[in-house]
Amino acid sequence: MARTLLVLLLLVAGCARMADMPPAPPAPPAPITAYVTPTYRIQVGDILSIRLLLSQELNEDVTVRPDGHISTTVVPDERAADRTVPELIAALTTGYEKVLRQPHVSVIVKQIAPVAVFVGGEVIQPGELLTIGTAPTLSQAIARAGGTKLSADDARVFIVRRGPKDEPVFLSTRYDVVRTAQDPAADIRLAPFDVVMVPRLGIAEVYRWYNQYVQQFINPNLGFSYLLNPTNGGQTVINSAR
Repeated sequence: MARTLLVLLLLVAGCARMADMPPAPPAPPAPITAYVTPTYRIQVGDILSIRLLLSQELNEDVTVRPDGHISTTVVPDERAADRTVPELIAALTTGYEKVLRQPHVSVIVKQIAPVAVFVGGEVIQPGELLTIGTAPTLSQAIARAGGTKLSADDARVFIVRRGPKDEPVFLSTRYDVVRTAQDPAADIRLAPFDVVMVPRLGIAEVYRWYNQYVQQFINPNLGFSYLLNPTNGGQTVINSAR
């Protein structure tokens, strides 16, 4: 009964929150404009077409290596990752000028490498998510992972992100305020190779421990009870008697 009442109260609170939002328009605004990302920067795994207007025998396709560099017939090593196309053209032109007179270099991004993020923990389908172009937002990533489980603590989601020296950095975020439409700013855009971890609720963790270490190895007919965290003011009692 108490659980049913709690669910009803949460539903009422959710409806009240929804009432504060502006209604969706009956038709989308015209013209429809898509979100335009900032100037594209080349990334690892991209396939680039290097073209020379007057020296077509030097035309070639190259792949950006894991170290972010490329190698062409004339320029053995040049950084490409995190550069814009004009920046890379300028750098390659300087390299080609050592063997050609007034080279006309062009760079075409022939194939964009997919952006990978990872979602784990209490989601329906944990794993790797591949996206072409911009990395997904938090809600997009969790939606593609099938959503969160009932046992998920979506108020304590954390992200593992690689730092400048490939060192892991832990960042905290909250998915519950996105799911309940309380804070749209919390729907952050992820970075490539982010790992989103949705932890388990504390009560779900207690039940898992009880089921794994107590219920399966102790005769439930014996009957016993014990108190969790008696010194912290919390009194969670587990009773195995049936």
